[in-house]
Amino acid sequence: MLLPILLAITLLYALFTLTLWVTWLRIPTVHPPANPAELPFITVIIPVRNEALNLPLLLHDLNQQTYSRFEVIVADDASTDETLALTQAFTGQASFSLRALPLSNIRTASPKKRAITQSIRQAQGDLIVTTDGDCRVGPRWLETIAAFYATTHARLISGPVTFTPERSVADFLQTVEGASLIGSGACTMALGVPTMCNGANLCYEKQVFEEVGGFDGVDHVASGDDELLMHKIAHRYPQGIRFLKSQDAIVQTGAHTSWRAFYNQRKRWASKWQAYQSYLPTVLAVFVFLSNTSLVVSVLGWLANWISAKGFLTVVLLKVVPEFLFLRQVLVFLQKKPAVSRIPLTQLVYPFYVLFFGLAAQRKGFDWKDRKLQ
Repeated sequence: MLLPILLAITLLYALFTLTLWVTWLRIPTVHPPANPAELPFITVIIPVRNEALNLPLLLHDLNQQTYSRFEVIVADDASTDETLALTQAFTGQASFSLRALPLSNIRTASPKKRAITQSIRQAQGDLIVTTDGDCRVGPRWLETIAAFYATTHARLISGPVTFTPERSVADFLQTVEGASLIGSGACTMALGVPTMCNGANLCYEKQVFEEVGGFDGVDHVASGDDELLMHKIAHRYPQGIRFLKSQDAIVQTGAHTSWRAFYNQRKRWASKWQAYQSYLPTVLAVFVFLSNTSLVVSVLGWLANWISAKGFLTVVLLKVVPEFLFLRQVLVFLQKKPAVSRIPLTQLVYPFYVLFFGLAAQRKGFDWKDRKLQ
């Protein structure tokens, strides 16, 4: 009885992954036109806390942008290092309008949502673009976003995110996992049922943010400044969510170098699932959890002689082959071809990882930026 259940779950997962693979291939790669019809003014919002080591690199990247119609607001959330001072010092050499927005050190359920909301109140741009203080962007990042918006007039645009150059096996594993999340999010948008996006590379109309009430109703959740807002916008504008498939729009972020930081980030991400207004992300999360758990169960079942070696091999192949096809395409797009060889290792580790965090997420509380959040 065990093997038919495992095969049914894994077969559904294989069909789902193959659907993602085909959908990804069909998403057109964007090449910005030389002279887009309307050039929006953009406000880039960077919520930061203790990013003195990373933020100057991002500000330098913004100084190299080929697009000129933008301003930058750095919302400093009571940093205890030199983040605020470095931001203020950079205003003299910035080729764009740069404002530091110091935030008071008050207790709030979601510091990042507070930082974005207060920044938007001061924003002059028609478009809001968010990223993080530890990110790096290419010179055509804003140009590509602006041109894509001018062409599509999407209400919310999700951009590709990957990691900075890898230096360890752990870095490669995070790169492969990140590709899975970005690719899955892009494909569900293309299918008209958006599930996930990444606030490190997110764009939306200021008017729409205000129209849906910003983060009202979800501001009690520590995470979700990206996905929960996307779901609110998608509820009002079902056809208004688009993925920007362009290598010029790729944003790089730093991989976690410690297990504790990685653990707390995943706990923070998992904290938002109960606040989803749409049932689809929750259904997808449960389905992925069951699919990965089925592989763990099949390993135990084979070792315990509950299922045959042939049955075990069938379950494994149904899961790993479609995954490899999908992940390879996304990694190549993200200019991470060296990470393709690490896909099998990730597939070996990931089922246990999903099982662990699926259970760990049930416990509330985590540390983030030297603060304890729920």
